[in-house]
Amino acid sequence: MTALVLLDYASVLVFALTGALVASRAQLDIIGFAFIACLTALGGGTTRDVLLDRNPIFWIAEPTYILIAVLAALFIFLTAHKVESRLQVLLWLDALAMPIAAASGIGVALEMDQAPVTVALMGVTTGCFGGLLRDVVCNEVPLVLKQGELYVSAAFGGAIVALILTPIFGLTLWVLGASAAMIFVLRAGSLIFGWRLPVYKSRPPKA
Repeated sequence: MTALVLLDYASVLVFALTGALVASRAQLDIIGFAFIACLTALGGGTTRDVLLDRNPIFWIAEPTYILIAVLAALFIFLTAHKVESRLQVLLWLDALAMPIAAASGIGVALEMDQAPVTVALMGVTTGCFGGLLRDVVCNEVPLVLKQGELYVSAAFGGAIVALILTPIFGLTLWVLGASAAMIFVLRAGSLIFGWRLPVYKSRPPKA
């Protein structure tokens, strides 16, 4: 199993758990759980593969990804009621899933010898798009758009780490792990310490 496949499996599992948690907050049935889990788990990677013209799309080549997402949805369907604060669990699972998925997108783009800007954008797309679809479909405020929080910017930070380290050490699991670690640190810092980007504040026009 290659590093990129391993990252895809891990991101699908954790993102599917977040999708199912959001479905539990929306009080959906088991089919709704499975749908939202699959949408969240596969949305970012699917968008990445379509944009990069990567055929076949990863979950079509290996349908096991869908099975993993459905099993994750079933697990949350049976256990979510036991969790007192599902929002906190959701935030931290998302903070774990996003770096893994972003590192996968970064790795795929690097493997295909894409330009640095494309590498960064594929990291953002893979890491953020599934969660964005999840929140929009379930009528939640998208985490990616919360005021000033380090989310997309964290994915860019991870891409910079990978772009610096890959020419030195090659495209390895350790390099992608360092990229994911950077993203997680930035995201966790935003959740714990309130790290934020400047937010636009309107001012009265000058006379």
